[in-house]
Amino acid sequence: MSSSEIISNADQKMIKSIDSFKGSLAKIRTGRAHTGILEHIQIDYYGNPTPISQVAALGLADARTITVTPWEKPMLQVVEKAIRDSDLGLNPATQGNVIRVPMPALTEERRKDLAKLVKSEGEDAKIAIRNLRREANESLKKLTKDKLISEDEERRSQDDVQKRTDKFVAEVDKLVQDKEKEIMTV
Repeated sequence: MSSSEIISNADQKMIKSIDSFKGSLAKIRTGRAHTGILEHIQIDYYGNPTPISQVAALGLADARTITVTPWEKPMLQVVEKAIRDSDLGLNPATQGNVIRVPMPALTEERRKDLAKLVKSEGEDAKIAIRNLRREANESLKKLTKDKLISEDEERRSQDDVQKRTDKFVAEVDKLVQDKEKEIMTV
């Protein structure tokens, strides 16, 4: 493996870390409704655990209400129960063929807790990125030790890995800042 392959590999893994972090942020609810909140809920669909988005249409009725329309009438109660039993603390209500999920307003204390959670998730993402930097640097040192690249090339490659790490850490910081602002906005 060459130094450029190591850098490219680390870069791809860092991008995946950012994507994973964005997925984690989407699950943290803010005061506004968005369908991503319900994405991780699994429905017992004829014995198979299935994501809610594969058994129902998700939509927004207004800024504080998510609508869930199951494609099959018998799934109405199953979907409603799954949402109620989820860890989100939501209280869905069925109206005809549509389940309405109102988003309760967040208290100031809950907003601060969510902001702390966002910071914690951000730190975890930064740690993952820094671990990828460490792995790339160790691989580069091994190439130098095995005389496959020169020490100058190792140093240049490590500088390149560091620049990419700094870029991704800054992106995580920006995502954390944006999400905190979104949470604290009443």
